[in-house]
Amino acid sequence: MSSTGAREFEGSSITIFQPPTEVDKTLDTGFVWLTRIFALGIAFLLLLIALQVASQALPAMQAFGLGFIFQSAWNPVTNQFGVLPQIYGTLVTSFIALLIAVPVGVGTAVILSENFLPMKVRTILVFLVELLAAIPSVVYGIWGIFVVIPLLRETLGTWLNSWFGWFPLFSTPLTGPGILPASLVLSIMILPIITAISRDALTSLPPDLRQASLGLGATRWETILQVLIPAAISGIVGGVMLALGRAMGETMAITMLIGNANTINVSLLAPGNTIASLLASQFAEASGLQVSALLYAALVLFVLTLIVNILADLIVQRVKRI
Repeated sequence: MSSTGAREFEGSSITIFQPPTEVDKTLDTGFVWLTRIFALGIAFLLLLIALQVASQALPAMQAFGLGFIFQSAWNPVTNQFGVLPQIYGTLVTSFIALLIAVPVGVGTAVILSENFLPMKVRTILVFLVELLAAIPSVVYGIWGIFVVIPLLRETLGTWLNSWFGWFPLFSTPLTGPGILPASLVLSIMILPIITAISRDALTSLPPDLRQASLGLGATRWETILQVLIPAAISGIVGGVMLALGRAMGETMAITMLIGNANTINVSLLAPGNTIASLLASQFAEASGLQVSALLYAALVLFVLTLIVNILADLIVQRVKRI
């Protein structure tokens, strides 16, 4: 009898494994219940946070109701509060960041998962991409102020306003912080999430898929575009939705770059605001009903993020069925 509970016969390669003992069954059952407790604990913690925020936001909820979501005024002097401009800014900056980061991130993942580059070069590039996630948010904000905004003001922003100023999205000149600079920096901040998860999804595919596609006469890029990416689409979509949730909750860099203007301006070159930057810029000096209004805004952001994660799960499940 071996130490692993298997019986080996002399002169034979046949191994008969013994059924699990009562101790093994107890350990397995205990492990299952322990993981259930941890999962329920996370759900309970999430619910506790939501209830705490909601209880603190209750005065503003009673004062403004659902109209808080559709009002644009934010005036602590007259106790008039609404988060429609902040919701608009949160969604616009997040989706522009995704529009830039998704093709770059998925393309980078393809390059780093296939044999386009030598292994040593790929290892260095993977490390550099993951290093982007370790840079503090405030450093991105400072870099955006001193590099991205002046560069955009002198090049792309001026060009867009000069040639496409008749179009509402570029109707105002870029003079400083605005939605476009914030979105560009945000796209760089979420790039490591999309790249890392997409690369893991691609590298985890069975090698038989590549070999079978190439053996049937497909070219390298046909194999990547028509076989590998569709096979890994659930992981890629999951990474994209996680990046969207990260973008919606980003605080410090957006606060430094977006301009913190509590108005809705269709132009991407004009200042704007997000819910996270509103909380960061005003919570420290808030008092009275304004504190409750800020927590009401935090609850709105909480719900938006929850909706994004639910949609991500539904999309991933639907893609898996396809």
